[in-house]
Amino acid sequence: MSDRKRPRKYVIASLVVASALMGGAAVVSASGHDGKGQEQRTDGLPQKTDTIKKQDLSSRTQVDGTLGYSGERKLNGGAQGTLTWLPDTGAVIKQNEAVYEADGSKVWLLYGERPMYRKLKVGDKGPDVRQLKQNLRDLGYGAGLAVNEEFTSGTAEALKRWQKSHGLKQTGETGPEQIAFTPSSVRVKKKEAAVGDQTGPGRPVLSVTGAEREVQIKLDVSDAELAEPGTGVEITLPGGDKAKGKVASLDRSGGSDEKDQGGGGQDQSAKVTARVAFDDPSQVKGIDQAPVTVELKGETHENVLTVPVNALLALPAGGFGVQVVEGGKAREVPVKLGLFGQGRVEVSGSGLKEGMKVGVPNT
Repeated sequence: MSDRKRPRKYVIASLVVASALMGGAAVVSASGHDGKGQEQRTDGLPQKTDTIKKQDLSSRTQVDGTLGYSGERKLNGGAQGTLTWLPDTGAVIKQNEAVYEADGSKVWLLYGERPMYRKLKVGDKGPDVRQLKQNLRDLGYGAGLAVNEEFTSGTAEALKRWQKSHGLKQTGETGPEQIAFTPSSVRVKKKEAAVGDQTGPGRPVLSVTGAEREVQIKLDVSDAELAEPGTGVEITLPGGDKAKGKVASLDRSGGSDEKDQGGGGQDQSAKVTARVAFDDPSQVKGIDQAPVTVELKGETHENVLTVPVNALLALPAGGFGVQVVEGGKAREVPVKLGLFGQGRVEVSGSGLKEGMKVGVPNT
């Protein structure tokens, strides 16, 4: 093959690699003929070279995200009556704090996965009894309680102490008119009712979220492996501050990009949604739904040989190679491709060494 044909091989290689990586972390630029550079050489050498490097290579990529709060849900009423007090929007309600008030009696937030759905009294059994006893122990009203699923006389005595602390009748029984269970502290996102409205079982009182900040990101399905749960990330917050975090969950069910598709009937790109939790949520500032940037670290290969992506050649026999320049001569070396990232690609091949020169398009 003549030297005048060589630049096109870079174009072909770049286009093939770009096609293979479409939607991935690497960005590959195709280089075209500009009437000068390598094709003007008559000695078989490229007009421009770059260096084979030995380095740690990471398939990092950046995606847009939205700063918010975790787990939005409705908090329904349990007490029957007229709402006489509601917390402010944005308020954070913790264990043993009032979540709303009906007919002048406050309903108190305790922690538990199961909702408070029945009257609890001596002789009752179940996981809701267990979580009530756990709260009474944690709050110091039942230090000697065994945390099990049986409502005993000891449970009733501990409950009476808790009721006394809140000015309630000390009956040793409780239910939805006194307690609302949530898995953790909550933040009030929206009031679903107003003071003066009637409330009761099944009627939404508040929309709440978790109290800690998180980021939600959407990724192409092809990039889902970059956001496996536990993957470390760096988040750029409004104002430029940076914070560390980890992917908490990944919804693999997929969806579609809801942005304008320029007319009905066109294909929409499939997306997956990931939730990112902060390592230190207390330091995170920014308004709800503020835009942020998340850098996904992806995979890292340590101490590998790399070349610029545009150094790759499409070989006539198939596969890829690089043009090694050594001792005033150029030769093509087939390479096996590894990780792409940071504009470079991991390569391995016979005789390749750190510091060697390889041809690149003269752009």
